[in-house]
Amino acid sequence: MIEAKDLTKKFGQQLVFENLNFKINDGDFISLIGPNGSGKTTLVKIMMGLEKKTSGELSLDNKQSIGYVPQFRNIDLDYPLNIEQFIRLNLKFTFSPTKKRENDELIKNILEKTGLTQLKNRPLGLASGGEKQKAYLAQALLNDPKVLILDESTASLDVEVKMQLMDLVQELNQKYNLTVIFITHDYELTKKYTSRALFFQNKTIKEVNVSDISEEMFEMGG
Repeated sequence: MIEAKDLTKKFGQQLVFENLNFKINDGDFISLIGPNGSGKTTLVKIMMGLEKKTSGELSLDNKQSIGYVPQFRNIDLDYPLNIEQFIRLNLKFTFSPTKKRENDELIKNILEKTGLTQLKNRPLGLASGGEKQKAYLAQALLNDPKVLILDESTASLDVEVKMQLMDLVQELNQKYNLTVIFITHDYELTKKYTSRALFFQNKTIKEVNVSDISEEMFEMGG
């Protein structure tokens, strides 16, 4: 699915990382861990086509098949859209009745997948943190991605809510063979949910089995 060979990124003379070599396979549930500023988000931006690599190779089947869930964001209580309307923001506007019916069916399926069917009319500003993150997850799933990137998406959520969100992501990973890349500083979630980790340190990356991950790796990450 995704393979890096001697991948290097610089901003001017500043080296972000160099000679990254790794492979992420279909259906992997993998974590990206390491210190703040080590290049995790930059790597994801290159995967998504939002940044250009400096040298080396990064091959992936289709940049359009990546879904992205951001870190939790506060939303004003008077935000004007409900959960379903918010999810629909990621659909292209159409005048075609056929396409509108297709979109309605797609939204129905996504709401079911993410457990939001009963909550679809709730104003997003009044939704809980977990419900908001599920709405972002639903948006990310609209284009039927093959890869889902969680960019510290559980940060600032309560422990129980984090587990609920990750349980859902794990279910999607297992049921639909969805490849998941989880950027995180959370040791417990990494140990519980991911199958292996890519650890950023000293401008490069190494693969680590989850059984070998230590809490010290996350203390370095801030």
